Amino acid sequence: MYLRDRKSGDLVEIMDPVAMADPCVMQLEGRFHAGEELQEVARFTKDNLEFPSGEALPRCWLDADYRTTRH
Repeated sequence: MYLRDRKSGDLVEIMDPVAMADPCVMQLEGRFHAGEELQEVARFTKDNLEFPSGEALPRCWLDADYRTTRH
């Protein structure tokens, strides 16, 4: 699955899509898809990622207590 890095605007291929939906995991392994060469795997914090459309990640992916906390 691909998400977008908020800082650079580049797409990031997420290596473990299951971890992406786990609210207890705050960093994901992935690699940028920019340029012609395959990039090295790096760690990305969920706070700096969004869907390619610009939509934020669901709160239930970021906050384990999303049912009890109010925003």
